[in-house]
Amino acid sequence: MENKQYPSGDTSDREIVLSRVFDAPRELVFEVWTQAEHVAQWWGPNGFTSTIYEMDVRPGGIWRLTMHGPDGTDYPNLIKYYEVVPPEKLVYNHSSGEPGDPGFLVTILFETEGEMTRVNMHSIFVTKEVRDMVVEKYHAIEGGKQTLARMGEYLKKIGA
Repeated sequence: MENKQYPSGDTSDREIVLSRVFDAPRELVFEVWTQAEHVAQWWGPNGFTSTIYEMDVRPGGIWRLTMHGPDGTDYPNLIKYYEVVPPEKLVYNHSSGEPGDPGFLVTILFETEGEMTRVNMHSIFVTKEVRDMVVEKYHAIEGGKQTLARMGEYLKKIGA
């Protein structure tokens, strides 16, 4: 997806790529990722909870939430959807919603692997420096891994 905010060309130094296989069908994994009643149960790294104010998963729709850290810090989040292809793909911008925060572009692919589903999450940041700051300050890679692990635990809990 071409977006002037995210310069084209080699993006490897501005990316975070995470992948995980879930023992659940693709349709269910997509549903658990896109329905507020499910997302509220697992979204965020270990120790986090989320308050979801709205979640309109469609092109042009927004998802507005606050993540509550275990230390009591609140992290506002605003997701603006560009592309929604159930149960295959989501493309969105994820930011704090604060003025001047360009956020980052996320593409999530839900791929069937036999009876399981692989989720590939690809994030592109405006610059390498922004990506590095998010990794250092917010522990984005480890937090992303924990979030996907929490989703896996939730899928087990609901009997997937």
